[in-house]
Amino acid sequence: MSNSFSIPRFRLPTLVSAIGSHLPQWPHSLALAAALNAAAKLRLLPADSLELLEGRCFVIEVLDAGGQASFSYRGGIFRPLFRVPEVPDLCFRANLSAFLQLLVRQEDPDTLFFNRELSIVGDTELGLLVKNMLDAVEWPPLTKAPIFRH
Repeated sequence: MSNSFSIPRFRLPTLVSAIGSHLPQWPHSLALAAALNAAAKLRLLPADSLELLEGRCFVIEVLDAGGQASFSYRGGIFRPLFRVPEVPDLCFRANLSAFLQLLVRQEDPDTLFFNRELSIVGDTELGLLVKNMLDAVEWPPLTKAPIFRH
């Protein structure tokens, strides 16, 4: 990601969360599981670490959007869960801006965690494994599409 681009810290209006929490959540789970499977297929996620996720359930909550995605890893595939587990093995909670900052590597999980912008609840060892997996991802450079050329 270019150093000239920065995602500011922001919080979506409360109305977004109020509406988002009443919408079906399964599309988020389906999309996230598909994206994680694509990342695994492209070998962006280390195979040895993936094996340690076997049989585990995860929940990602975007607090200010009122959305959540739940998924598990079974049989070498990320699978969407259409019912949120009562007690997932691991749950990440943050506002949208924090997740975007993680995605573009503007902030690392430790900084967001210690600044209380990212909550990680559940199995501590699993949380460290997932955090280290995310830190180890080498994102391929984005090619510039002709539409974005000057």
